[in-house]
Amino acid sequence: MADVQVTCITKPDVLSSHEHITQIGGVGWKWPREAVIRSIEAKTNTFYVIDPASGKKAYVGVVHPTDGRAPYLQTHADGRWTNNLLSLPQCP
Repeated sequence: MADVQVTCITKPDVLSSHEHITQIGGVGWKWPREAVIRSIEAKTNTFYVIDPASGKKAYVGVVHPTDGRAPYLQTHADGRWTNNLLSLPQCP
């Protein structure tokens, strides 16, 4: 299992804080959201960002909304869900 740092995201509307992330990436790689979700749920890889406030790893998790929306990615650190992914720059 690889522990992979995420340094960028792709979402359809760069300025929207409510758009779903369609891809995440890092140095030399970029994966679609669905592939990341499958990898996390299969426990084949872990993904994280460095929390700018604490300098600690914030792991990416899968959120399954109960209202029928598609699963999405969000970071989880210190026992709470955070929005660290949305603060990352757009992937090239």
